[in-house]
Amino acid sequence: MQNFKQLAKNVIEIEQQAIAELLAFVDDNFEQACQLMYHCKGRVIVIGMGKSGHIGGKIAATLASTGTPSFFVHPGEASHGDLGMITNDDVVLTISNSGETSEVLAIIPVIKRIGAKLISMTGNQESTLAKLADTHICIKVSTEACPLGLAPTSSTTATLVMGDALAVALLNARDFTADDFALSHPGGSLGKRLLLRLSDIMHKDERVPVIAQDALIKDALVEMSLKGLGMTAIVDQQKVLVGLFTDGDLRRVLDNKVDIHSDSISTVMTHQPQVAQADMLAAQALKIMEDKKINGLIIVNDNNQPIGAMNMHDLLSSGVL
Repeated sequence: MQNFKQLAKNVIEIEQQAIAELLAFVDDNFEQACQLMYHCKGRVIVIGMGKSGHIGGKIAATLASTGTPSFFVHPGEASHGDLGMITNDDVVLTISNSGETSEVLAIIPVIKRIGAKLISMTGNQESTLAKLADTHICIKVSTEACPLGLAPTSSTTATLVMGDALAVALLNARDFTADDFALSHPGGSLGKRLLLRLSDIMHKDERVPVIAQDALIKDALVEMSLKGLGMTAIVDQQKVLVGLFTDGDLRRVLDNKVDIHSDSISTVMTHQPQVAQADMLAAQALKIMEDKKINGLIIVNDNNQPIGAMNMHDLLSSGVL
């Protein structure tokens, strides 16, 4: 009976070691590769064959989504017309563990003739591809996780990690922000977390729960029941926010045997409540609510006047949660 758990642990340990060995290859050549990609006026074209091609596709996608325009070109297709996608403003990143992949080497003379800069990523610093490149990034691993030493395992993991290192280094160099990231990820829950703002989901106008600061506690309860957000803003004569009253405050009031029919809301409201602005990302509002352990927020304008309100249910309905 095979011990599958132990075999899996062995693979993970071997690949962890392969990743650790990469640190020695983050050197001046890596720096030069980053400089070429950072100053590239065109796009970064990633080329690889077989398993290196699969990893190359992921690296191209990561670069493209983090501020470095990039796409993958299959070397076989490149020889049959796709080289027309490459211009002298581009940087070509070629991936081959051996550095001797014939399909990749076959198109190097054309890339050179076009005038594009060439970065190679191989496991052999003395390989043909390494020597032809303007700069070479080594991804050598001492052992493949495959016991036969044949199936690309540690080497593909190392390639993927080095690609991530390039992408993140460039991301930081470009001061790439969450808003920039959101522009290339508009779909799905990730897009909603990055693009959705409180102005898109907040309750507005007559749906905002608001009462005057001289109102009674019972008036607050009526407003909260009517608007259904579990809270109400309290404002002064200039419509400026001066307090907040929530379902939680109500429970504390009842415990203290306050007379809801005669006591003013100003005596029990929360002063200087947490507020938000309409242009705040919904994901930021969620973090505030989680950190403060609150269930809702009043949205105010520059004059601290309530213009909106939202709660956790709104975040859930919008797909942010």
